[in-house]
Amino acid sequence: MNGNERRIYEIICSHNGIKAKDIGKKTGLPRNVINRYLYGFPYIKELCYQDSEYKWHGMISQNMPHKGLENFSGYYGLVSDFLSITKDEWFERLKQGCKDIGRNLNDTRGLFHSFLDCYDTMIALFDDLKEYVEYDSWEIVFELRIKKSRCLRIYADVLVIAPSYVFSLEFKMKDAIEGDDVAQAAKYNEYLEVLFGSKYEIISGLVLTGATDLYKYIPMENSSAELPVCSGDMLFNIFIEYLPIVFP
Repeated sequence: MNGNERRIYEIICSHNGIKAKDIGKKTGLPRNVINRYLYGFPYIKELCYQDSEYKWHGMISQNMPHKGLENFSGYYGLVSDFLSITKDEWFERLKQGCKDIGRNLNDTRGLFHSFLDCYDTMIALFDDLKEYVEYDSWEIVFELRIKKSRCLRIYADVLVIAPSYVFSLEFKMKDAIEGDDVAQAAKYNEYLEVLFGSKYEIISGLVLTGATDLYKYIPMENSSAELPVCSGDMLFNIFIEYLPIVFP
């Protein structure tokens, strides 16, 4: 993914319809180069479309709220809406949403238990945050599944979209850190950066709901980067590290 590809995709997804010639004006690229990206870049081929007036649109907006994201999610909504419904209502909506996006709901290995575990952890997180930050207009996603081609697959257990940040959380019902889980938590960072655009920083984290009092950064293999790993009761710490929170 080079800079031109990402820029063109961001221009499309930040507008409510834009023609190729106007994309050219914004980028300074010649028309033949623009066309090559429009018809060859996987994000544009799979997540954008051209209407009858030759205007290009993104299936997922890069403006808040992120219109279209619900079409690729088991559950999508504002945090205020999420907190206003019961656990049973949320669970039924999540299961129906998963069916709609083709998510396998085979519960033989405790999938539903893991869904409910995520729910409980997120409810506790927002209860921890309520004294420090206004989050009603944030967005929350459970079970993001974008599977459009071999080169465009993006999965996430939970996304929390706050101003300037997207928190991508990988959940495991474990009490110990494993290298494969750390790698999985960061696997889609680069792709989420393209999906949400330059206005957002992607913060990935691994949440071990079987652990307690855990919060540490783990070095990524073959990289200088580190990934935050926490227990469910310490998830609050990932958010307060990045958000402009004023403590009372």
